[in-house]
Amino acid sequence: MNDYYLTFPYGILLVCGGLIGYARKRSTPSLIGGLATGLLLLLAAYLSLQAYNKQTNSYIALILQTVIAAILTWIMGNRYFQTRKIMPAGIVAGISAVMTLFYIYKIASGGNHVALKAAE
Repeated sequence: MNDYYLTFPYGILLVCGGLIGYARKRSTPSLIGGLATGLLLLLAAYLSLQAYNKQTNSYIALILQTVIAAILTWIMGNRYFQTRKIMPAGIVAGISAVMTLFYIYKIASGGNHVALKAAE
């Protein structure tokens, strides 16, 4: 499975979470954090998709995705352990931890495997 298949929904989830956090609690940190991380992930997913379409790998996109997911795991994991609130800290920490492991796997396995076209 290519990384952008999961990164697009992950980025959208973070953007929506930031918007919802701002709408419900007027939380500017939620808005900024959700938009910044979500939009960076969407950019990385787009770069990865473009690289795949060119039949190459975008290790810059993979590294960016990994770093963002790891930072979110750390920050939201700490917030969860301080507050014990599942929503949003626990959920975001859990999803981000899974995504971090997925991205590490993708890096270790050589990125998105480009299918070679059959000779005509």
